Amino acid sequence: MAFYENDVEVFIDSAQLQARVRELGAAITRDYQGKPLTLLGILKGSVMFMTDLARAIDLPVELQFLGVSSYQGGTETTGEVRITSDVTRPLHGQHVLVVEDIIDTGLTMKFLLENLEARHPQSVRVCSLLEKPARARTKVDIHYKGFVIEDRFVVGYGLDYAEKYRNLPFVGVMKGK
Repeated sequence: MAFYENDVEVFIDSAQLQARVRELGAAITRDYQGKPLTLLGILKGSVMFMTDLARAIDLPVELQFLGVSSYQGGTETTGEVRITSDVTRPLHGQHVLVVEDIIDTGLTMKFLLENLEARHPQSVRVCSLLEKPARARTKVDIHYKGFVIEDRFVVGYGLDYAEKYRNLPFVGVMKGK
């Protein structure tokens, strides 16, 4: 028995994830043809998604990471957003594609987009694996969207519960949550 079977049931399987990532990669490749592109992964949740997405984009890309947190270990956002780790190179003049695991309330992404604007990139767009519109508290334009899901607590493929389950090759739902 796998370590997660008592706690997690499959919600979006690995094949569905990989097919959608390939579709997103193809769209991004078309849209950014001839432009230098920086993928800005939001730590830690986007790492699995961003890695697969970068391989699905047929362009040279720069990878940067930014740590942002509003959960501090729980299942509900605290509403307080903070940067926990900053980029290592300036974003000024870059075409930046923010890669996020999930957008639910939109508060973290709104904070992040306002912060990025002050860095004067040439353009900023958002790519999110998941969107949970039932929890939205502010509108966020998601230019590349993997899946729209109902209001369930999900883990796997980078998403965690108390720093666990990120390594699952699928998106799962916590049983009883």
